[in-house]
Amino acid sequence: MRKEYGYKMETMIEERYELCRERISEIAQNAEVGEELKAYFTCAAKLAGQILNAYELVGQGFFAGAPIAELRRANRALYEELFSQNYERCYGNPAYACKMLGADRGKMLSFLYAELRCMIPCAFERRLTDLVIRMELFVEVYNMFSYAMQEGEPAPSDETLRDTMYWFVSDYSETTAQWRVATQVDPAHDFAVRIVMDSDLNNVNYLYKYGEFVTPETEALAQYLASLSDERIQLIADTYTQGYRIGFEKAGKPLEKKETVDIIYVLGFERIVRAAIGNFAKMGLKPVIYRASDSIFHRKGMGKSGYYGADANKQYRFDHKDDIGLFLDKKLVNRKLEVLQLAYEQVKDQARGYAGPAVIEVFGEKPFAPQTKQEACALRPEQQKLSAEYRGASAEIVNRYIIGEERSFTVIAFPLPDIGERFEEIFDETVKLNTLDYKTYERVQALMIDALNTAEYVRIKGMNGNRTDLRVALYPVKNPDKEAVFENCVADVNIPVGEIFTSPVLAGTNGTLHVSHVFLNELEYRNLELMFENGMISDYTCTNFACEEENKKYVKENVLFNYDTLPMGEFAIGTNTTAYMTAKKYDISHLFPILIAEKTGPHFAVGDTCYSREEDVKLYNEDGKEIVAKDNEVSLLRHSDPSKAYFACHTDITIPYDELGEITACYADKTECTIIKNGRFVLAGTQELNKAFDET
Repeated sequence: MRKEYGYKMETMIEERYELCRERISEIAQNAEVGEELKAYFTCAAKLAGQILNAYELVGQGFFAGAPIAELRRANRALYEELFSQNYERCYGNPAYACKMLGADRGKMLSFLYAELRCMIPCAFERRLTDLVIRMELFVEVYNMFSYAMQEGEPAPSDETLRDTMYWFVSDYSETTAQWRVATQVDPAHDFAVRIVMDSDLNNVNYLYKYGEFVTPETEALAQYLASLSDERIQLIADTYTQGYRIGFEKAGKPLEKKETVDIIYVLGFERIVRAAIGNFAKMGLKPVIYRASDSIFHRKGMGKSGYYGADANKQYRFDHKDDIGLFLDKKLVNRKLEVLQLAYEQVKDQARGYAGPAVIEVFGEKPFAPQTKQEACALRPEQQKLSAEYRGASAEIVNRYIIGEERSFTVIAFPLPDIGERFEEIFDETVKLNTLDYKTYERVQALMIDALNTAEYVRIKGMNGNRTDLRVALYPVKNPDKEAVFENCVADVNIPVGEIFTSPVLAGTNGTLHVSHVFLNELEYRNLELMFENGMISDYTCTNFACEEENKKYVKENVLFNYDTLPMGEFAIGTNTTAYMTAKKYDISHLFPILIAEKTGPHFAVGDTCYSREEDVKLYNEDGKEIVAKDNEVSLLRHSDPSKAYFACHTDITIPYDELGEITACYADKTECTIIKNGRFVLAGTQELNKAFDET
């Protein structure tokens, strides 16, 4: 009976597909709407038809066996309308859509166009249902306008159009959440795993099986890794996976109870990923590899969660990062939370077996400075609060099924060929950074921790135009011989080596954090400035835009994640002077991901502490001292009001050594001990870190 039901459902989906495909073909040939809408629906129907053709080609094995020239041509055709030279006349550009269709209608139809583009991964993964629901929405919207014109009636109102799209988002939240959560914890969803494990990785043709955008640089990365010896690939993979294993060992978490590892990477790294999968298998872990999504159902601002290819146009992603603002209300938030809970309940056993992410980050792409468009969707103040509410509540749900105290992670970074002619040289240097002798750093960092351990607060000041002037209050240890305020971080979960960090006491943490130039989550900030009162952000700005209102909006949306304020969740001192000088040597400091950048000076995180939801896990430095500064006044609310304890965000902001005037430990008896002065380590026993400054 169940088989019969499944067969009937499959047949129904196929029938709906064929009906929609035929209708979309008709629209592409002769859209029966007013002139102002005809161009839009014709263009959108042709886009949908192009994607459906790709779906058919996937079924025929085209992307597994076609010559490289044909693969490149087919891939480019799917993405070229987003290229900067074409984007100004693309309906995926809300500015163009609003210009041609009107402000409100243009925003909604630009959203619909963007959601149609989300059919591309569905086509390559053969997810027929996900194709059909978007096809049906498009046909329904078209029919609304077509029927009105044929009957001589007014065009559907903007409110009616919005309602149609709202119920699409609400109605399909359940099925899309179930699929998304399952891909994150269930290894049976093995689309990408099969590409990695079954393809000839010496032939770049395999890159086109994903359906992601592939550039010459993507191919160059795959070709370069193909040229490396098996031994070198294994060394890189070993560094990556050992960090993951050590993370569990150091925290005393039983890895043997886990079943899956979440591998996140960029196209081109498959050879390393294949070797890593072999290493993880020896740990008893199967891979789950899922795609980053730009769909309205899964999008998280500019952030990416999952594997991904090249960006055809980051401005396009930026323009649509807040499309949920078209629909977001309390009812939809409750709906999304309800279906998320249900989705995890259905895979609760697999979720308990999930060990955590193993991430390969990348750097080297041309920095992106976004253009803020008034035509793009934006969250209203009440929606910002709802978005923050959802962020926190959804994190609570996830943590009930994937318990933070039982999982770990690791992150490693490598350059992309986009970085320039010296890519291979920089790649080699990065491998060296990732494999630096952690014992040296562990020893030197222990001296810094000892000096800071009994301090009342730390004074941090900038220089060379940096306006930082901060007082960071520290946790008061009761037994300095057995307790540590800072964690001695070497190369385990965060690779490469080189930092000590703590959770500051919020009361008494005051002053200004200023960075002249920084990139956070792919976005550029000029003269980013955060003001703190008792550890909470009291004001903020940057100089990206001429209008101060735009500056504040930019920081609030992308640093504060629409919260009115955030606490200082972390204070750390990066010690990797080798990484810092590597950046200087190749002039790539502005390209470093935060993973490496945070090791090249002091950094401050806004949001949750580094121990979020794991505060009760006992951790020790190598000298046996227990790390006791894991909470702050906000995270302690987990005992009384958990909904107010966490923010589900943590953004690191680094001051480079050449902008660092001093870091000084200040004690209750009014004595002081300076750790760094004028960008150099001056604490006795730490001066060897300065050698890197003189070796270039």
